[in-house]
Amino acid sequence: MLSVFTRDLRVNDNPALDDAGGGVVPLFVGDPRIERLHGSPNRQAFLAESLHDLDRSIDEMGGRLLHRRGPWVDTVLLTAAEAGASEIRVALDVSATAQTRIRELRARTDIPVVLLDSITVASPTSAAPSGVDYSQVFTPYFRRWVDVPRRSLATTRARLADHALVGDPLPEIPVAGTSPDRQVGGEAAGRARLDEWLPRSRAYDESRNALPDDGTSRLSADLHFGTLSALEVVTRSEGIGADAFVRQVAWRDFNHQLLFHRPEVAKHDFRDSNPRWTDDADGLGAWRTGTTGFPVVDAAMRQLLHTGWMHNRARMIAASFLTKDLMIDWRLGARWFMTWLTDGDVANNQLGWQWVAGTGTDANPTRIFNPTIQSKRFDPDGTYIRRWIPELSEIEGPDIHDPPPLTRAAMGYPLPIVDHREAIRDFKAARGYR
Repeated sequence: MLSVFTRDLRVNDNPALDDAGGGVVPLFVGDPRIERLHGSPNRQAFLAESLHDLDRSIDEMGGRLLHRRGPWVDTVLLTAAEAGASEIRVALDVSATAQTRIRELRARTDIPVVLLDSITVASPTSAAPSGVDYSQVFTPYFRRWVDVPRRSLATTRARLADHALVGDPLPEIPVAGTSPDRQVGGEAAGRARLDEWLPRSRAYDESRNALPDDGTSRLSADLHFGTLSALEVVTRSEGIGADAFVRQVAWRDFNHQLLFHRPEVAKHDFRDSNPRWTDDADGLGAWRTGTTGFPVVDAAMRQLLHTGWMHNRARMIAASFLTKDLMIDWRLGARWFMTWLTDGDVANNQLGWQWVAGTGTDANPTRIFNPTIQSKRFDPDGTYIRRWIPELSEIEGPDIHDPPPLTRAAMGYPLPIVDHREAIRDFKAARGYR
């Protein structure tokens, strides 16, 4: 039996290793094409660390992770033939790339290809309203999601094959181009993060929007790469009453089922609203480098570059500024996020951007995040801003949210590149809103 790891890089609660019977050959394929399309230095580093950690875990189980580089389908078929596999097990994934390669794999082999629900809590086909393929509105989706039957947590009892197949060396962990304070990958690190988070998770609803606080789980990269099981995370969270946090994991499932049924939304608007975007290279450059003159926006963008992560509230503020104040196409912002985010996930990233830009499933296309008001509300003391914008670290009091021109000049911090009120007025006029 061949178990092909993709975004399920763990041994705990992994159906690919559960009661499989016979001997299991665990395989990971490093496909150069997928790396070119979806790789980034931060994610490649997290992936490499996760593979090394997975290899150690499989070794402790008496097996060996087979790592091979090459086109994914070709490599899986070659390995299955060499191993004499009676079955190929793969986690069910939702992107266009993932769905296409499974279709091609099945078309080119008579070996049964078994898809396993190990990336999401609920299968992307299991919580749809009656008579339709998928849900477009989160709240009714969530009501169905909580009642969807779930698989049992896997107990990892497979016997691993003592194979002699030849693989390629595990990838080296890249340093060039990575964020200096990025998150470390691997199941061991992910489980340590989960254990540290769970005692604090019941306070999530009160703490999740506070920009300077450590009130979010920081498990998003682990969920993306599958170094943690989403089902285990939810099961353990429900067991201690962390309902608000569970709801956020359900949002992840919601976005995954949307992408599964509408894979084109990775590049195109969910709603064909045909918005008019501006070509503002200078504005885009200032946004990318955290030099817009709006402290909370700049703090968010600098946090992204330094850590490969951004607070979710900050993501919404930064995305709103790009798409509403600057009227720049959300795809350019989504692409920049995917360049740096360690947790960069096509479903969550692209659909999150569309939610803010007003082109996604949400019914409120004019939702606007005023950066100064958001800053005062979610970073009242300016701690987040001072942490990421050292030029402003000596400012005390409310001026931190919008420093006076003379203060900016003295501290080497730019003036705002737009007037927020005028920018939003122009945005509404361009879209035909009052």
